[in-house]
Parts: sequence; C-alpha cells; structure tokens
Amino acid sequence: MPRSAKTPRTTASPAAATRARPRGGRALEIRNILQAEIESGELPPGAALDERALAERFGVSRTPVREALQQLAALDLVRIAPRHGVSVARFSITRMRSMLEFIGELEAICAKLATRRIDSAGITRLKASLAACKDAADRADSRAYAEANRELHDVIYQASRNPYLTDHLRAARRMVQRYHTRYFHTQAQMRKSYNDHVAVVEAILKGDEAEAYHAMLRHVPAGTTEFSEFLATVPLEFFEAEPVE
Repeated sequence: MPRSAKTPRTTASPAAATRARPRGGRALEIRNILQAEIESGELPPGAALDERALAERFGVSRTPVREALQQLAALDLVRIAPRHGVSVARFSITRMRSMLEFIGELEAICAKLATRRIDSAGITRLKASLAACKDAADRADSRAYAEANRELHDVIYQASRNPYLTDHLRAARRMVQRYHTRYFHTQAQMRKSYNDHVAVVEAILKGDEAEAYHAMLRHVPAGTTEFSEFLATVPLEFFEAEPVE
C-alpha cells in the first residue's frame, strides 16, 4: 500500500502575516497603549508626542502611529495642532471644574441608587473596601489607598444597577484621572478621603438616600475649598490657558 504523501510544512511569510492582521489592528494596539499611559498620568498633560519617535518605539512606519494619534484626538486625549505638533490634551481650570461637577452629580446619583438597591453581598464588599481604605490610610500607603478607593467606588457603581449611568461615569473619570496622580500622596489627603467614605457608607447602610447623595457630592472636589485643595496637587503647566472671550 503506498505511503501517503506528507503535507509539506509551510511558514507564513512576514508579508502574509501582515495581511492577516485586521485592518487598523496595529494602530489600535498603539492607541490602546498610549491611551493607558495618558489616563494613568505616565504621559502627563501637555507632553509632546513625536510621530517619528513613536514609530521607532513600536517598530512600525509612521502611518499606524498617525492613525493612533488621530483616534486619540477623537477621544479628546490628544491635541493635534498645525505647526505645533501633537501633545497630550490639557484642560483649562474652568473645564476641569465643570467636569468634576459633572462627575460629582453622577457619583451622587450612584450613591442614592446604591442605597436603594444594594444587596447583602454588596454590603459585605462595601465594608471590606472601607476597611481597606482605613488600613491604607493608617499606613500612609498611597498606592494601596488608590486601589481601595477604586474598589469602594466600584462597589457603589455596581450596587446602583444602572449600567448606562456607570458607563458615562467611568468614561468621565478616565478623562480626569491623569490630573489625580498626586491626590493621595499625603496621609492628610487619605484621611480626608477616608472620612468622606465613612459618611457615604454609613448613609448607604442606614438606607438614607438623601444623605448618601449629599455625602458623595461633598466627597468629589468640585466645591470652592475642595477644588482649591485639588488644584494645589496639580502642576500649573498641566492646565491650558483660559480662552479669551
């Protein structure tokens, strides 16, 4: 009986591998990496983004880099200015305050809805995240506090059971996150945040929707004193000049 012929092993050429990649796939990968670096503050507001340097960094031509930057500009994370190049977008102080007011109202609504809808599992997570905030504040561990803070807010988002609301809130928080990189750098800042959390959690556990709403509204630094303290943690060069009317 004749031996069956073996199928020759083939190796896809680099050109074929490139063709197999979805259109715009490399640009999307670059955009996601840069977006994460911008939102985390690793690339701070106002930082210059050079196409040639980015192309060398990612080992690609300038075309996918240019596409990635255009996508970031559409998300309002990057500014592309003729004859001035590309840079991480900056907010004016007025716009930052407006965004924090917007976030504060959404956070407050989340807290009110969470008070109404939280279940026993959510209550357990809420208490655990509050305890984690206290532990991190006691140890003056800013990284651990930031993580515990995110967890506590996430518990409240989930307990609100309103995905439309929380999707908009998370998107808004991502926009301003790069301005918060120094917000939990002192123990005093962590203590202030923790005390605010205590007020919110106690209101939720008591079932007091109105108090939960107002306690969360006071927590977001949009008020006069809180906003001034927040500005003190942000380098002035991170802000764009106010437009002349």
